[in-house]
Amino acid sequence: MTEQVRPKKVLSGMRPTGKLHLGHYHGALKNWVRLQNEYECLYCIVDWHALTTDYGDTELFGNNVVDMAIDWLATGIDPASSSIFLQSAVPEHAELHLLLSMTTPLSWLERVPSYKEQQNRLEGKSLDTYGFLGYPLLQAADILIHGAECVPVGGDQAAHVELTREVARRFNHLYNAAVLVEPQALHTRVTKLPGIDGQKMSKSYNNSIALREAPESVEKKIRTMPTDPARVRRTDPGDPDKCPVWQFHEVYSDEKTRQWVREGCTSAGIGCVDCKKPVIDAVLAELEPIREAAGPYEENPDEVRTIIVTGSERARESASTTMKQVRSAMGLDRW
Repeated sequence: MTEQVRPKKVLSGMRPTGKLHLGHYHGALKNWVRLQNEYECLYCIVDWHALTTDYGDTELFGNNVVDMAIDWLATGIDPASSSIFLQSAVPEHAELHLLLSMTTPLSWLERVPSYKEQQNRLEGKSLDTYGFLGYPLLQAADILIHGAECVPVGGDQAAHVELTREVARRFNHLYNAAVLVEPQALHTRVTKLPGIDGQKMSKSYNNSIALREAPESVEKKIRTMPTDPARVRRTDPGDPDKCPVWQFHEVYSDEKTRQWVREGCTSAGIGCVDCKKPVIDAVLAELEPIREAAGPYEENPDEVRTIIVTGSERARESASTTMKQVRSAMGLDRW
């Protein structure tokens, strides 16, 4: 009899920011849906991570957790094959983070590129806290507590996975025990969709298109997108590379349509309204099944909460197994 090989574990997560937008869909969720067909996937709502930058916001969680979970489910995350769970419902994450903080050099945390970058980007907030400094280690604990072999990342997150590997390696060496699994960065194809102004899509920039946004609102946003500033009049030729709409064509349009856009724009053969029409049609077609799938969950949010509770219970079983081994390796299981 052939021994069945267990699929590798994948772990990823998002902060509970509420309803998600197309940037989240193309940057992560489409990939997550693909991964669950090949791996044992755990998808974590990282509410403790949200506290590292928004610790003073007592309204932070509210409906955000359920709203985000609805979008996960509506885009195809299957709770029957993937565990959707809440970080704070699995206290073992915090315990492992505490124990790893005893063995992780401070300099390792200070050198993480995003530490300085976020301090500069969020300069209006007071981030001189241990929680903010230590969030990469909490992220490492999130991964290591479940023995995840793979972590889907973009280029800007590779340093976090490498830190996690170093933390695991140091722990295993210090306690002479092969307890923590060193994860691999899973570099998969990810599409970066910009906001309607060409910047990174973000609710804080007011340039996003929500996954459950009304069709008329979506159409209005795309119709009023800025284009190449050189095209003041319909007869003025333009440059697609200077137009945010072109970035949407690169995601949504086939080669024939892109060629039509480039030739028409540079020769002033088509107007900006003409150029935007295929994008509007493609975005609306993509969002329609998501809105339809979200409907039943919106009408019954308690079902979503049950899915999260069930997923959290499964995640806690996984985490408890690792913590027993960690406590044993550190001599904390003698009482």
